[in-house]
Amino acid sequence: MSPELHRYYRSLAADTDERVLPAPDRLRRSADRWARRRAALTVLAVAGLVGGTVAGSQLVLAAGPAPNPAPPPAGTPTPRPSSATPSVAPSSPPPPSPTVGRTPGSRSPAVTTTPPAPATPTTIPDRAFFVMPAANDAGTGNYFGPGPVLPVLCGASPADERVVAQRARSLPYRRTGAPADEVPSGNYRHSITIYRAGGAGPALAELRAAVRACPEQPARGRPSVTVRQQLLPDTGYGDESVLFETRMPYRDANGDPSGGDEVHLIRAIRLGDVVTVLWEQGWESTSTERAQFDADSRRAVEAIRRWLD
Repeated sequence: MSPELHRYYRSLAADTDERVLPAPDRLRRSADRWARRRAALTVLAVAGLVGGTVAGSQLVLAAGPAPNPAPPPAGTPTPRPSSATPSVAPSSPPPPSPTVGRTPGSRSPAVTTTPPAPATPTTIPDRAFFVMPAANDAGTGNYFGPGPVLPVLCGASPADERVVAQRARSLPYRRTGAPADEVPSGNYRHSITIYRAGGAGPALAELRAAVRACPEQPARGRPSVTVRQQLLPDTGYGDESVLFETRMPYRDANGDPSGGDEVHLIRAIRLGDVVTVLWEQGWESTSTERAQFDADSRRAVEAIRRWLD
């Protein structure tokens, strides 16, 4: 062995002898400590990864489904949005619209509409005319047929061009309490007229004007007898009504005045575009009894209402 190699060995031995090796139990404790540290670090890393995954899931659920495909892999730079399509932060969905008029089981809201008004009829049935109560039935029945529906008013013909349909009847009647074997107490010329839409109101206005314009005139068939016409106040019948009287002196069998006046009442009542006229004509020079006339006017209105409904 060369002196140089011998010197190296001696130097190595001296250096090794100065270092004291740890005891075996100390080495085991040190190894256990490092193992516990590595386990703790592993648990912390797993907990952080799970927490990040849960937070990301909550954000995705709150924002709704992503409009784009799956996100790019980690490490890929996110492209900046262009100025033409600005980025808009996701907003919460709008509140649901309230359900209005929706019927159970239907897919679309039920539309509430106002039912159309019933159309005005163009024909007049028998049931549109009132039935005379048994106490006032003269036993002669009623007779439908042509003829005037209003007294002659100096030649006026209110709203004839607007008439759609018209029916009239003659109806003798007996006053309440009159003996059954007596002649009728009076006779009605009862008519119902249908006017074109909006024509009934002007027809009644023309009738009022005609009565005012004809305060008196010669009696029909008796030129020497003067008949006077006069409007009377009237309310409470149909949509509106016109009431007037005709008045002329009583005459005896020879045609001479016998004192007093023979008075007859005429009432025209409008219900929409329908007008009914009750013209009391008397019977053998009798005059109209107002109570009976008013009661039969109400019956005429109710019969038309039932017909139109």
